[in-house]
Amino acid sequence: MAFAIRNLSVLAYANGFTLWHYKSGKDKLGAVSSGNYFGVASDMLTAGDLMMVTAADGARILSVTLADIETVVTAPLS
Repeated sequence: MAFAIRNLSVLAYANGFTLWHYKSGKDKLGAVSSGNYFGVASDMLTAGDLMMVTAADGARILSVTLADIETVVTAPLS
């Protein structure tokens, strides 16, 4: 399964920061948090945003480290 924009929602927004939630459906955490999974939403995401991800095999909080034209890079929050 690929990224589905309808499964991405804003939980909170303030001062240029957005807290997101994404429900991945059948995708696992490894797929969601690697590569350019969220690239389609690059115009909505900003570096520094946080994303709560619910996946088929668990949940994780990701930090958006880069959001550029058609590219989004995330990293697990540590």
